[in-house]
Amino acid sequence: MAALRYAGLDDTDSEDELPPGWEQRTTKDGWVYYANHTEEKTQWEHPKTGKRKRIAGDLPYGWEQETDENGQVFFVDHINKRTTYLDPRLAFTVDDNPTKPTTRQRYDGSTTAMEILQGRDLSGKVVVVTGANSGIGFETAKSFALHGAHVILACRNMARASEAVSRILGEWHKAKVEAMTLDLALLRSVQHFAQAFKAKNVSLHVLVCNAAVFGLPWTLTKDGLETTFQVNHLGHFYLVQLLQDVLCRSAPARVVVVSSESHRFTDINDSSGKLDFSRLSPSKSDYWAMLAYNRSKLCNILFSNELHRRLSPRGVTSNAVHPGNMMYSALHRGWWVYTLLFTLARPFTKSMGLSTHQTHRNKDEVFKKGVKPEDVKTQTLPQSDGCKSSFSQQAKGTVTFAGDFSRKM
Repeated sequence: MAALRYAGLDDTDSEDELPPGWEQRTTKDGWVYYANHTEEKTQWEHPKTGKRKRIAGDLPYGWEQETDENGQVFFVDHINKRTTYLDPRLAFTVDDNPTKPTTRQRYDGSTTAMEILQGRDLSGKVVVVTGANSGIGFETAKSFALHGAHVILACRNMARASEAVSRILGEWHKAKVEAMTLDLALLRSVQHFAQAFKAKNVSLHVLVCNAAVFGLPWTLTKDGLETTFQVNHLGHFYLVQLLQDVLCRSAPARVVVVSSESHRFTDINDSSGKLDFSRLSPSKSDYWAMLAYNRSKLCNILFSNELHRRLSPRGVTSNAVHPGNMMYSALHRGWWVYTLLFTLARPFTKSMGLSTHQTHRNKDEVFKKGVKPEDVKTQTLPQSDGCKSSFSQQAKGTVTFAGDFSRKM
């Protein structure tokens, strides 16, 4: 029992509790057997229940299996900095012939990202998370990294990104995590990031488009576009367009676009039902920060749905997600009024450590085909090789910022 207590496995129900003198062990291929030290024998069946069991899933995050000089397998808990010869997965054994579960496992608002990924081995997977130096982006990147993925934090502020990398490495020194510069408010920076990433000659299995701004005063980027629209939507649109060839080669792969329920409280069509491009990047006189944010989140969902329609046949899926109405983050930093409101709401929000994205699909929101060139605002951007017919292009090197949107709310 001392060994069980040390590994955190002493909380067992009475049916599976072993008689005195018995020990539970595992084979390298995950089967459980029982050693009787009194009679010096072993057997596959549990001495009380007669059931055969096997290990379920992979090692928990932060754990690693190693072999000592005598060839005996032991386990290292890098998070809590301890070792044990007891397999931590013994807490998650299943019967050899399990019955079909009657209920489906569900996650709720208190579920952590770590719990979602429990038992998943993401070794060999490459993940890019934008805006990963704080908030939801950081928790997402950390969860992927602690489960074995090679994670790249794509951030504008490299000082904060480097600090985030250090925090993750502080939890597990073997985590594969690095930071790269990405400023979504500058399309040239997006291009440079894509070029630098491709120079690594690695796959891309997951791209999380998380970075966003909220409540900013009206400003134009160096590309001449309203900042909220470019950072929240257009920058990510361009990033995916530049990396889509890597995504396709890495299939199965996925794109996750962090949107918001606030997309429901706006429209981007004019009175005749056609897309009003002046609403996407409005002038100063027509600008309202909250409305600009809502519209950018609507663009996220429309883009994600169309991306999924076009690339899913090639093994690349796309989902827009809503992180939660009561999720505290740093989005309020743009204006003191929002900071005050977020501060007052802080006691009623959940910790960022409890964050987990909830999939939000709106399949009725899609791009219409057949947009006329004269109806679409364009800007010349470097062209990506990419998958065939993945994004609308009016001419070589010219990418459409948006399509003709159709919404059914």
